[in-house]
Order: sequence, then C-alpha cells, then structure tokens
Amino acid sequence: MPKVSVIVPCYNEEKTIGLLLEAIYSQSFSRSEMEVIIADGCSVDGTRRVIADFQTAHPDLAVQVTDNPCKTIPAALNAAIRVCHGEIILRLDAHSVPSVDYVANSLAALEAGKGTVVGGIWQIKPGGPGWMARAIAAAAAHPLGVGDALYRFTSQAGPVDTVPFGAYARALVDRIGLYDETLLTNEDYEFNARVRLGGGVVWLDPAIRSGYFARPDLKALSRQYYRYGFWKFRMLRRYPGTLRWRQALPPVFLLSLVVLAILAIFWPLARVVLGLEAGLYVLVLLAAGVQQAVKRRDIGLAAGIPLAIATMHVSWGWGFVVSVVKSIQKP
Repeated sequence: MPKVSVIVPCYNEEKTIGLLLEAIYSQSFSRSEMEVIIADGCSVDGTRRVIADFQTAHPDLAVQVTDNPCKTIPAALNAAIRVCHGEIILRLDAHSVPSVDYVANSLAALEAGKGTVVGGIWQIKPGGPGWMARAIAAAAAHPLGVGDALYRFTSQAGPVDTVPFGAYARALVDRIGLYDETLLTNEDYEFNARVRLGGGVVWLDPAIRSGYFARPDLKALSRQYYRYGFWKFRMLRRYPGTLRWRQALPPVFLLSLVVLAILAIFWPLARVVLGLEAGLYVLVLLAAGVQQAVKRRDIGLAAGIPLAIATMHVSWGWGFVVSVVKSIQKP
C-alpha cells in the first residue's frame, strides 16, 4: 500500500502533464511509497497519450488515470480521492512542477504537527513565449496583483488562510468531507475554510516549493480571474467571515469608477475625482512595471506588468459583481 497518494485534476494538459510526471518521478521520496491518481476530464488532445507513454517508460511509479466526466476541478479531486489508497493525500496541478523535495518536505511538516493541511509557495513561470507571458508571470507574483496571497511571494513560514496544492491525512476527508463540487473555483479555499472552522491549522512552509505556469496571454488571464471573482462571492455567501481586504478592493474599485463615470456626466467634481483616481491607479501600476523591469532587466515588464495587473483587477472585480447580481436575481 502506498503511503502518499498524489492526486491531479487534469483536462487537455498535453503540454505540461509530462513535466509534472517527470517531476514526481524525480522526487527524493520513495517511488514505491507513492501512487499518482490523475482525474482526467476526458481530454481531447494528446494528454492521455503522454500519460500512457510515461507509464510504459516508468513502470516503477504507480500512475492511474480515472475519468472525470463532470470536467470540473472539485469533481476531479473527489474522483481521485475515491480511488486512492494512501494515508496521506497530496494535491498537485497539471500546470505545476514540484521541486525534488516537495513530497518529503510536505510529509515532514505534517509529521512535525505544523498543520492539519500543509502547503508551500509557487515559483511562477511564464506560460508561453514572449514579453507578455513573462509580464503575466511577474504580475502573478507581485503584491499589487495578488494582495496578501502569501503563497505567491513570501519567505516566512506560518499559519495562513489557504495554500495551493495542500497535503493532509486521508482521515481529514472522512472528518470534514470531500471538495465542494458546487464551487467550480475556490475549491481549495473552501476546503481549507472548513479545516480552520473545525479547529485545524493551514500551514504555509516556503521549503515546500513548486513551479507553476501562469496564463500565456491577457485573454486567458482575464478568463481565469473573472472565474476567480465570480466563484469567490459564491464561497463568501457561505463563509462571510473569510472575506479579506484584497478580495474586496477590486469590485469596490471597479464600482467606484463606474459610479464616478456616470456622475461625471452632470457633476464636474466627479470628473475631477474620477481623473485623480484613475490617474493615480495608472501611475502606481506604471511605477511597479518600471521597478520590476529594472530589477529583472526586462524592458517588456514596464508595459506588461501594468497591463497584466489591470486585467487581473478588472476581471476579478467584474466577475465578483456579476456573481452578486446573479445571486440577487436568483438567490
């Protein structure tokens, strides 16, 4: 029986699933004590072929594929949990590349009693070629873009609200339940909210590191953050006490611009306030872009980071507002 079950939701990940599997195979933790369960949403690209080729070339690592006809992440995680055998569950993502000691460090933190759920930091990598992809990766690790989401940039260990790709005892699922399949995003945050409400601790340890591929362009980034904002409100309806300042700012900022733009039609003072607010916002983003461009010696970041962060803020805020409106129309 394996000690650790690595569970992976997957759909059309031909480009990255092989990188993940190779990283799992290269772990310092014993392969004989691991199994990998990939819950695939019936991929239509070459994902299954890549997995099958890996299984043939690496028979000493148990890799199993289970179907996820629902094609959603929480359903995939639940499908994998239902067929796994390990006493420890470790969740990864098909866009991730865990460091060689990822599994060993996760188990060490659990066995030391640091947290009920333990996880680490993302080292965010460009999801494609070109200056815009590099800028999106940099923005996704910048406090202006992600607020206090510490797993994207911190170097300090400690208790947090949530972690990406958590590791926890299989018995925890028996106690608090599976992932909520009615939330198509924010499933990790909701799961960890139940852990904390039940008296558990979610622990972030920077020694647990994984590479993560950001979205390759602004269109994909906008879709991602719209989805984040939309489903964040649905989760906050159930757990209002989990609201954090970084989650409130984008919709408040977006609504303030809309309200001021309407008022500016017939109230001159509103035009001044709108200009000041928008101008200050642009200046702050440009300053962040220039600072990162100088620091990383990449001139493309000067324009790319402001575009990426603005896309994240507006898309997240718009998704949140749309979710609020739809909830009012149909509680």
